Amino acid sequence: MKRIPALLIVACTLAAAVHPQSGTSNAGTSAATFLEIPVGARGIGMGGAFVSISNDVTGLYWNAAGIARLEQTEAIVSHTNWIAGTRHDFAGLGIPLGSFGTIGISFIQLSMNDMKVTTVEMPDGTGEFFSAGDMAIGVSYARQFSDRFTIGFTGKYIQQNIWHETASAMAVDVGTIFRTDLFGSLTIGASLSNFGTSMKLAGRDARQFIRLDPTKQGSTDQVPVTIEFESWDLPVLFQFGISSTPVKTDDMRWVVAIDALHPSDNVESVNIGTELAYRTYLFLRGGYNSLGDSQAEGGLCFGVGLTSDLFTTSAVHVRFDYAYRDMGRLENIQVISVGIQF
Repeated sequence: MKRIPALLIVACTLAAAVHPQSGTSNAGTSAATFLEIPVGARGIGMGGAFVSISNDVTGLYWNAAGIARLEQTEAIVSHTNWIAGTRHDFAGLGIPLGSFGTIGISFIQLSMNDMKVTTVEMPDGTGEFFSAGDMAIGVSYARQFSDRFTIGFTGKYIQQNIWHETASAMAVDVGTIFRTDLFGSLTIGASLSNFGTSMKLAGRDARQFIRLDPTKQGSTDQVPVTIEFESWDLPVLFQFGISSTPVKTDDMRWVVAIDALHPSDNVESVNIGTELAYRTYLFLRGGYNSLGDSQAEGGLCFGVGLTSDLFTTSAVHVRFDYAYRDMGRLENIQVISVGIQF
């Protein structure tokens, strides 16, 4: 247990090395920014302040260490109608294996409708359509080393595609959670996400034919060339959060949380959130994200959750969660999640 402060110092140092403090936004300088879209109605309803709470299968995204505390096999699917007509989906499965630890599998996808192919000569469309989309598949492992300290890791494959071009990368996440007896069971969480290889588009549409010297007659116009794209780094994100339960009775439980975010492609910001639970089946949530980021849109979040414990006491538990997130000029998004424990 004496190593825990050292581990947190190492994590903070690594995050600072990945993205030194600059005071300016680096928005638009990373690939695979869909990895920064939060998942799960519960965490979103709490304003994204979830890195230290992470005690359900959505921890596969927020902080892999959290799945070590699963007592039953848990699965979840979550759907978000994201901005600009896109769709964001998440599916996760966590399986506790006793003293060995907990393993998990996750899938994230950002999709959209097909779009028209247009050119300068044919601005209304050529009759062709193209598609674009992103996906990430992760495999996680977490273990509880004591009743206070857990650690988790995720390895993931990331892919982006547009028409016939594709880019891919490999990345890892690492997270820790540490419980204390201070201030209503104060819990500390930290995670480093998306640390991996860069991404570079390649595909058949990058191959073109040119004429080397158009001023000379007889020169061929079928010289093959390949357009080379730049490489782009992944959006590395370091999060540090604390949460506490100031009220905990047989009927009521009140949790408050705050997270500090240090992304490689944006300025630092803070998320705050709270959850009020009535027994084990009714949950009210609220929060605010991106405090300190003057360029962020919106920020207010709220949500509600309901479990099947309200109707039955069986060993199988079903959970329904809903969240609303204000996106400012981008209007709002609504998230629906359905989970099952068995």
